[in-house]
Amino acid sequence: MSDGSRSLNFPAPQRASLVKAVDFFCGGGGATEGAEQAGCEVVAAANHSPTAIEIHSANHPRTKHYCQDLQQMDFSQLPHFDLLLASPACQGHTHARGKERPHHDATRATAWAVIAAMEMWLPEAAVIENVPEFLKWKLFPAWCAALVALGYAVSPHLLDAADFGVPQHRKRVFIVLTKSKHPLELRFARRDYMPASSFIDFDVGNWSMIEQPGRSAATLSRIKAGRAAFGDRFIAPYFGNGSGLTGRCLSRPIGTITTRDRWAVVDGDRMRMLMVDEARAAMSFRPDYKLPSNKRDAMHMLGNAVCPAVEREVLIALQEAA
Repeated sequence: MSDGSRSLNFPAPQRASLVKAVDFFCGGGGATEGAEQAGCEVVAAANHSPTAIEIHSANHPRTKHYCQDLQQMDFSQLPHFDLLLASPACQGHTHARGKERPHHDATRATAWAVIAAMEMWLPEAAVIENVPEFLKWKLFPAWCAALVALGYAVSPHLLDAADFGVPQHRKRVFIVLTKSKHPLELRFARRDYMPASSFIDFDVGNWSMIEQPGRSAATLSRIKAGRAAFGDRFIAPYFGNGSGLTGRCLSRPIGTITTRDRWAVVDGDRMRMLMVDEARAAMSFRPDYKLPSNKRDAMHMLGNAVCPAVEREVLIALQEAA
C-alpha cells in the first residue's frame, strides 16, 4: 500500500540495516530488540533510569546510550536518525494503578519530549507506543495537532500482542507518524494464539502449599473457583481480581504482564509466582536476553516493556506500506 509518500526504504529483516533509529524511554530495550529484528540499526537510546540504561547497554552494546530526563535533553546531541521510537510514561494514563495521583500530570507530560525531538530532527517516521488510555488524554488532540503542524500524518493502531503470536493478551496503542498525505493503515496477518502452557514449567520454581496461614480469603476463593473451572493446573492473578474471579486456563495466552509480580501458577495443592524466565518468554524476549538479577526489578522492567515481536511486526508493516 502506498500513497505516493517518500519511502522510508526499510530493509528486509534478512538484509543489512539501512534505517537508523533512536529509542526514547527505552526501558530494558523491547522496542530496540524489535527494531533490530526488523532490520533497523538503533543508533541511540535514552532513559532516565540508570538500571534501564545498564540493562539496555548489556543487550545492545553498539547503541549509544543517554541516561537522561528526556524532557531536559539536548536533542542536538543525538546522531542522525530516520526513525524515532518512543514509549512515554504510561502511569498517568493507565487504570492499572487505580485513582489519579498528583504526579500523573508530570508523567503524561513526557509525551511532549517526542514533539521536541521531532521538531528538531524531522525524521522520516516515528512509532509511539503506550496504553490505550493515551488516546483519551485531554491533551491528546493538541499533541496530535503539534505533529500535524510539523508535517506528520497520525495513525493510531490498537493492537493485542496475542494476535502476533505472543503468549500474552496485552493491548497497546502504536501511533504511526509518517510524512505522508494521509495516515497509513498498517495491515497485519493475525497469528494463532500461543497458550500460556508454552512457557510455564511445572518442574521448577519455589512452590508453597496453597492452604497455609496468612493466605488471603480472596486468593483461596479464586483458586477454588479456578479448580472448578480448569482442573488442577491453571494460572490466576494473586493480587486484584483480574481474569474474573477464577484465573484462566493454560490453553489461553496469559493476561497482561504488569510491573507488579501478580500472576500465580497453580498445580494441585501447591502454587508459586510466575518466574522471570517465564515472564520474559510471555513478553516475547529471546531466552538469553539479560535482565536485572533482582526479581522485583526484572519483573518491573518486563511489565514496562514493549513486546519485541509486536514492535518488529509494526516496523515490517510500515516498511511494506511506506
